[in-house]
Amino acid sequence: MPSIRTAPDPELLAIPHTPLAREILDFVVRNASAPICNHSVRSYLFARLVALDRGLVEGRDYEPELLFCACVLHDIGLTRAADRGHRFEVDGADFAAELLTRYGLPTTQVDIVWQAIALNTSPGIVERRGLVCELTLAGVVVDFGGPSAFISDTTAARIHEVYPRLSIGSALAEAIVTQARDKPEKAPLFSMPAQLLRQRATNPHTTEVEQFARAGRWGE
Repeated sequence: MPSIRTAPDPELLAIPHTPLAREILDFVVRNASAPICNHSVRSYLFARLVALDRGLVEGRDYEPELLFCACVLHDIGLTRAADRGHRFEVDGADFAAELLTRYGLPTTQVDIVWQAIALNTSPGIVERRGLVCELTLAGVVVDFGGPSAFISDTTAARIHEVYPRLSIGSALAEAIVTQARDKPEKAPLFSMPAQLLRQRATNPHTTEVEQFARAGRWGE
């Protein structure tokens, strides 16, 4: 089992102290549902712990502000504010790119965040697009009960105390399926939205997203 390396509190719950990070967090709090908002922030906190466990250093190996933007905005396509009629991952990536461009980030950094968000449901691909993309998926996976032996129960409890789960599996599945039902073009063949829509049609009470969350270390 990997050794447990835990970031100190309050550093554990810290977000980048930049105007952009504050604006993004405020936007997500105002526009996303509480379960999705909490999940998005937890994904960033878990992504940082993944990076710490791998011996990666913020500012040297990856840019924490870009990781924050990617994690906290990775499900923004499920909000009305960012719903453009494409699959939610692409809508979210496009929205994030526009926001970061307005804030003056260079195209190369904007593209990193775009890829991390657009590919966050594409394991096996996103990991090949750089550390920010890889860590974004890793944080999301840990939040849904993926490998987390390096995270102590105390650390996990503190994160969940501040950002409770609020049945994230059900909330996320419902948001994706609701969009897909309203706009079939948001669920192209073989995509994650199409898969969840098909599963809900077969069994209205559960999807693989919900099953994954319930079976994971943290539960729903």
